[in-house]
Amino acid sequence: MTSQTAANPRQLFTVLLAGACVLLVVHALGRFIYTPLLPYLVDDGQFSASDGAAVATWNYLGYLMGAMVAIKWHRIAHIRVMLPLFLAVHVITTLIVTQTDNLTLISASRWLNGVANGVVFVQAPALILEWLVLRNRATMSGLVYIGVGAGLLVSSGLVTGTAGWLEGAERWWPAALLSIPLAWWGVVQLRKLDIPVRQHDDSGKELVNTPLIDRASAPLFLSYAGAGLGYILPMTFLPLLAKLELPEGHALLDGTWVIVALFTIPAPWIWNKLGARMGDLPALRLNFLIQLLGVLAAVLWPGALGLMLCAALVGGTFLGTVLLTQRLGRALHPHQGPRLSAAMVALYGFTQMVGPWLTKQWLDGGGTLVSAFGIGVAALAFGLLLAFFVPKPEDWHARSQ
Repeated sequence: MTSQTAANPRQLFTVLLAGACVLLVVHALGRFIYTPLLPYLVDDGQFSASDGAAVATWNYLGYLMGAMVAIKWHRIAHIRVMLPLFLAVHVITTLIVTQTDNLTLISASRWLNGVANGVVFVQAPALILEWLVLRNRATMSGLVYIGVGAGLLVSSGLVTGTAGWLEGAERWWPAALLSIPLAWWGVVQLRKLDIPVRQHDDSGKELVNTPLIDRASAPLFLSYAGAGLGYILPMTFLPLLAKLELPEGHALLDGTWVIVALFTIPAPWIWNKLGARMGDLPALRLNFLIQLLGVLAAVLWPGALGLMLCAALVGGTFLGTVLLTQRLGRALHPHQGPRLSAAMVALYGFTQMVGPWLTKQWLDGGGTLVSAFGIGVAALAFGLLLAFFVPKPEDWHARSQ
């Protein structure tokens, strides 16, 4: 397909920055800021570690439901309406948790915040990918996820920088206040994108929605499920694990999340390059192996070494898993667009919800947090295995012709 119009570098930068901003808002200031906040909220007596895991599960349930909403309403016209709506939901629910210590209200707000996260995390990158495809710039799509990596660093700074003078529910204020201008600017830019509705494919055939799950995509979906369950344990509980394993005043008590953030920022660019150079499928298998070793390190070497390796290796890979899997899925089903992205995020969201729930059951049953990371090791091993059953898209399409 020829490009609809050439995009100048300034346009590309603005669009990618807008997407990065809205992902920073919903995924970093909405979801991942909870990870460095959790040890402080537990220390403040707002809730226990077990209750904190339950709150995380409610947020991930919302994420799953948001992705399912995005499957239903996946057209460009829907996205133009839903993006601003759910960014507003994010801001409102974050403001609510600044005002309460009630566990039920916190859980409900975090659930609804997760719904907003699921919708926006699907729709913003999908919208940008369609815009880039029309301009023959699809290989740049992964750069939008830099917003998540930058957001991890921002969230870490917001939490540690205000730790000494905020307490309990007040600790959410920095995230709420920063979300407002970033969400507003990002959605204004994304709603300007000119994306015509495609009725025909490149050969002129009418587009129809074929099944998303077939012999080619099924192992990819299952592999992605393993990734979701595998990465979510360190991304939810790593700072809490540091608090349990390290002495008071140790630099890694807050430093593990900084390490995650620093390794996450360049990850989209690195895995974009590796995917282009060695192929998305071999790059995905390598990604799984590195991520598996990261979570395994936290189990084999409790303490500073294991925590540092886990933070670096998981931080440097999990966004690569997302962008490589999304690209592979779209290559297997080229005309599915936002619907495909929504289905994959829904599956990812389900396994992310299961992770904190399993951790809560493990802790309530007398297990330790470090041993719970073994769940993540098994999940990533499963994902790596299934990645070897995914065919190369070009081979799959050649066989079906």
